[in-house]
Amino acid sequence: MGRALEQDPGPQRISVGIDDARHVGTMLRPKKYLMISHGKIRVLQLGSPTGLYGAERWILALVNNIDRAKVETEIAVILDDPKLNADLCKQAALMGFSTTVFNACGKFNWSAVKQIRAHIVKNRVDILHTHGYKTDMIGLLAARGANCKIVTTPHGWSTNAGFKLSIYELLDRAIFGFFDGVAPLSKDLYDDLKSIPWLRSKLRLIPNGVDLSDIDQASEIADEMLKWKSDGYFIIGYIGQLIRRKGLDILLKALAKLESESWRLAIIGDGDTQPELSQLACDSGHEKRVRFFGFRSDRLSFLKAFDVFVLPSRLEGVPRCLMEAMAYKVPVIASDIPGCRDLVRHGQTGLLFKPESVDELQQMITSLMSDDTIRSRLASNARRTIEDEWSAYSMASRYLDLYSELVNE
Repeated sequence: MGRALEQDPGPQRISVGIDDARHVGTMLRPKKYLMISHGKIRVLQLGSPTGLYGAERWILALVNNIDRAKVETEIAVILDDPKLNADLCKQAALMGFSTTVFNACGKFNWSAVKQIRAHIVKNRVDILHTHGYKTDMIGLLAARGANCKIVTTPHGWSTNAGFKLSIYELLDRAIFGFFDGVAPLSKDLYDDLKSIPWLRSKLRLIPNGVDLSDIDQASEIADEMLKWKSDGYFIIGYIGQLIRRKGLDILLKALAKLESESWRLAIIGDGDTQPELSQLACDSGHEKRVRFFGFRSDRLSFLKAFDVFVLPSRLEGVPRCLMEAMAYKVPVIASDIPGCRDLVRHGQTGLLFKPESVDELQQMITSLMSDDTIRSRLASNARRTIEDEWSAYSMASRYLDLYSELVNE
């Protein structure tokens, strides 16, 4: 541990030039905002350095929609592996936010606690907002005695987790009682935590939200999709991590049962199950109809080309990818599980199939392939639902209320 502490270079700022900023895409604000006014609530968002997935995009949607006249936001990550890129901070810097990378290699390095506490004190941070068991634990230790309130947003729990991860997540829930605010992003997560008596006074249900400005500004279809569109294929799409709980094996098995061959599957994202999924596509004889595009920062340009978005997950919080598809007026099919059920009303704003049911998923894909009237109705209803109930602006307004209450206690 001592050797690791000596090698840690400490926190680093990420800066982005104006020329770089012009190419960031739809999430860029028209000008750079500087955090200088002492009359604002100072919030430090502490996220993951592993990539830009659901939780990281959630953070970006929140800070992009919260009132900047009242809140000064800084985004930080703990870089615990030198091979990681701190993508969250890079994207936040391009959006005009102040960022910091706390260098502390290893699964748990006390240097991270010391660096974050010093940063909180030096910058007079009012609210530390953490996301996930590691940032929760380190953040709680760092905020103690630093005259800073601490808020956590639980994004969901793992299923079939290994022993260590199960222990970490159990410990995470156990320490929530020491937080000033706990704001789960779905009713199922809220109800689960509400069963803990000493936690009820800390809980605040603030539903997930999608940044509609991102969706509405995305206009171009990805070049890779243009050939499929011109050839008249029915494009089935998925965007997200390639991990077991996302259930992509179920989707590939369902597609293997389709009678029609006039479809193509676009999978956007990366993860440790890609080799297994590629083999499954080959075994079914559909390797030419399935393409893995890897992680893409221009994911919305793919989404625009989809005829249907499928999320066959075994576990979800409130899935951001599903919200984005609904906001983009892409018909959705999702597994009938908590999280997906929060968003999708079966037959009205999308279709829900029994989890793990290959046959039911195949039947739903077939029905949407053959009826564009149903697809159009589901898509229009879905967009209205997102606008009315799941916008990032509404979510950010609720967080501003929570921050204000905590700093004025």
